[in-house]
Amino acid sequence: MDELIIETKGLTKDFGKLAAVKDVNLKVRKGALYGFLGPNGAGKSTTIRMLLDLMKPTKGKVYLFNKDIGSHRMEILRKVGAMVESPSYYENLTAYENLEIIRKILQIDKKEIDKALEIVNLFKWKNKRVKNFSLGMKQRLGIAQALMGNRELLILDEPTNGLDPAGVREIRNLIISLPEITGATVLISSHILSEIELIADHVGIIHRGNLLFQGTIEELKAKGNLEIAIRAQPLLEAEKFLKRKGYVVENREGKLYISKGKINIEELNKTLVLEGYGVSHLSENKKNLEEVFLELTGGIE
Repeated sequence: MDELIIETKGLTKDFGKLAAVKDVNLKVRKGALYGFLGPNGAGKSTTIRMLLDLMKPTKGKVYLFNKDIGSHRMEILRKVGAMVESPSYYENLTAYENLEIIRKILQIDKKEIDKALEIVNLFKWKNKRVKNFSLGMKQRLGIAQALMGNRELLILDEPTNGLDPAGVREIRNLIISLPEITGATVLISSHILSEIELIADHVGIIHRGNLLFQGTIEELKAKGNLEIAIRAQPLLEAEKFLKRKGYVVENREGKLYISKGKINIEELNKTLVLEGYGVSHLSENKKNLEEVFLELTGGIE
């Protein structure tokens, strides 16, 4: 079995009568690019704060690198880089000077600064004051801060928030490259499904504090049940015929829909035609990832 870098057991956080996170059992395997997905207010940031021991759970446990963070906090956090919500920096200092502060705190080699700046493609602007940076450059500086010290786990909370499409693409490509360049496991939270689909290989979906799904992107896509759409004349007669044949048929908007299962489409078409029905349309329809997501979460308010 693959090594778990993050594991939570029954993780719960209550704020008075409000349960922000409810009995969440995350499992993030070593080397994964894990997308933590959910609408705004779903419990993502609260969960991340508990992972980093910035907030104590009401109940449940957090294990990073197979150790309880409550008992091994400093040992664990030396291996973890994080950017929670928005990055912190001194705007009147340069990118290099901002990372020098991190370097001194961590007591690591000066070469780590240039290494981090190279990874996030800020090296040529290392002597530019941060107040003159674009929002995308500031986000990349935040990721550089998280990278300092050869981190084995990176936790990035909504790193593309507020960026224009070009900035989103830039950060996306950077995040995709991180596991290969650094060897780190990456957890990225987002409320944007299309971004997580392009970035992650594993995903967890949280909604109203409940972890609704956890698995690979392929497993999530597989939840979109394949169905066969048929347009045949006369439609109602074709519907009755198919039901007599034992098919579960749904009549929607002028088409008949059958859950595919192990149905042979060619044989189904042949059967309808030989029975005298005029088949003008027959296709396989599969729910896209957005439809699967909305089905899981019951839509987004």
